Amino acid sequence: MPQSANSPKFSFILLAITSAICMGTVGTLARFAALPAEHITFYRLFLGSLCLLIYMLASSKRSQILHRPGKRTLINGAMLAGFMFFYIQAMNYTSMANAVMLVYLAPLLSAVFAHFIFKERLAVANVLAIVIALLGFAMMMQFSLAASGAENEILGLFYGVLSLLTYSGFMLINRKPDDSTPYQSTLVQLLVGALCLLPLILASTPDISAAQGLWLLAIGIIPGFIAILCAVKALRHLPAVTFGTLAYVEPVAVVCFAWTFFAESLTLLQLGGCSLIILAGISQGLLTHKAKATAAGIRG
Repeated sequence: MPQSANSPKFSFILLAITSAICMGTVGTLARFAALPAEHITFYRLFLGSLCLLIYMLASSKRSQILHRPGKRTLINGAMLAGFMFFYIQAMNYTSMANAVMLVYLAPLLSAVFAHFIFKERLAVANVLAIVIALLGFAMMMQFSLAASGAENEILGLFYGVLSLLTYSGFMLINRKPDDSTPYQSTLVQLLVGALCLLPLILASTPDISAAQGLWLLAIGIIPGFIAILCAVKALRHLPAVTFGTLAYVEPVAVVCFAWTFFAESLTLLQLGGCSLIILAGISQGLLTHKAKATAAGIRG
């Protein structure tokens, strides 16, 4: 049967999955680099923006480089820097699985914020998804704040909550995008995020070995550039709900990387918690998509 014009093509689904896996490599690469979180985040943003700039110059997108960015894009650059910085910091004190699962509560937290800010009323099914996600995270922590055995577990969870809040802010601001193209918005946000961290970089200048430099380069290219480029390309052709669902490949990838490289195994209870969080996040995306489609049908 021929593929309909509206059905997502396999190549773009593959791009979305590639983006999610590349995003999930940042924790592993950061641990191998063994540098402060501000350096990891700065080079991820700066090298990512540099790679994107080169790509735009070498393609038909060069005319989009010079433009006046909107205020929301500038604010989102700061949110992006905060989210990435706090996420790396969280993984320094708690397990990679705990950090990424906290971040992936953001779609559900954004739904709560949108209920009060944008008057997007939560249905019973939305509330149920949030409760399921919270239960899943409690299971991840094995109903204890010291589940991973780390001495600074609470500090790790604190940074994880900050990454959750900044990522939720990032998502909420993106709900009302400006007139810039995805490439313009991505380039500006990466550059602004890097500039936000520049004072911290100048204040602390640790000696970076050649090996660490290579890890930083990998961070800038893989989760910094390739992940974002694949996401931008996929989002131009996939429905938001499809992309949002495929994005949950990232926490699965993080758990796999943590188990493979750092022996961070999960108990059956924790695996069940991961599954509940992923299920709740995907359900929230489907419910939001259905609500928007219904609203559009009523207006039509």
